[in-house]
Amino acid sequence: MTEQGHNSNAQLKSIVERIENVGEQIKELQADQRDIYAEAKGNGYCPKTLRKIISLRKKDPSARAEEAALLETYLAALDMEA
Repeated sequence: MTEQGHNSNAQLKSIVERIENVGEQIKELQADQRDIYAEAKGNGYCPKTLRKIISLRKKDPSARAEEAALLETYLAALDMEA
């Protein structure tokens, strides 16, 4: 095998191992996240509502406003106004 092929194999192995390590870290963080939601539920908070809040906080304020306006429009059209 040429030196270049050996380097490519080592690099490929390194990349695969790094991806695997990140995958394990993600699993650990997801478990931590589930624990936090369980703790919140134990303290009387609604996990479904918390997930929605997290989703909304990720969005741009103008995108949130547009989404809320569309929701209001659709609810009004269906006679489901809050």
